[in-house]
Amino acid sequence: MENQVIVEHIFLLVIVTLFSVLQNAFFAVKLEREGKSGCATSFDRVSCAVRNCMDAYPTFLAVMWCAGLCVSQAPAAFAGVLYLIVRHKYFVGYMGQTSQSTPGYVFGKRPILFLILMCMVGILNYLMAYFLGRCYKAQLKTVTSLTASLLLIP
Repeated sequence: MENQVIVEHIFLLVIVTLFSVLQNAFFAVKLEREGKSGCATSFDRVSCAVRNCMDAYPTFLAVMWCAGLCVSQAPAAFAGVLYLIVRHKYFVGYMGQTSQSTPGYVFGKRPILFLILMCMVGILNYLMAYFLGRCYKAQLKTVTSLTASLLLIP
């Protein structure tokens, strides 16, 4: 019973993490196919796109899990899904003309920034609760849930 309660608090984060792993598998398959095609320019583009996506991947996972555990999993998972969609748009855009990847790259910074801010606020709240006895987790959940929808504004 206790394990079920723990899983309920991280279930959305687990789902987003699984989707991100599947997306990485898609990127790897695409890279392998381009390598077998024999076209050097196409392979170079896909290889660069995969490398760029993988560079930011550890940061994405760390801040998504930190934000989900320290504040609230729903807004963190929402921002994570949005980041995965934008990352896919970036990847597909990079396979065409590199200028087509720019919107995905620019828009992809917003979910990461949101998650970083959630982490910082969650850690600050924990420190305030520990040292000062003041916990604002309920208010933080409300604020982050409301502001997560602002990520959709272009």
